[in-house]
Amino acid sequence: WGTPESVTEIRSFLGLAGYYQRFIEGFFKLALPLTQLTRKSQSFVWDDQCEKSFQELKKRLTSTPVLILPNPKESFVVYCDASKMGLGGVLMQNGQVVAYASRQLK
Repeated sequence: WGTPESVTEIRSFLGLAGYYQRFIEGFFKLALPLTQLTRKSQSFVWDDQCEKSFQELKKRLTSTPVLILPNPKESFVVYCDASKMGLGGVLMQNGQVVAYASRQLK
């Protein structure tokens, strides 16, 4: 996937990455520089922070996730946190990650 050159290309990449966000710890925070470029009030300026975010997301999308398959007979633990900017959570079982979730608040 080449470096995005327009807002449309960023939205396309974020759409793909967003589909797999449960496999990426801290997805919201990682994607934030790219997400900000999609706002109507933001001019399109690809800087080092955007490039770093883009490369890290690509790396995480193409590497093996360290998630386990859940066992329905075992108990689960949910860890969550929230701020004015977003929400995040981790579903765990026996101290191992089952899934990640995060959302940006508008």
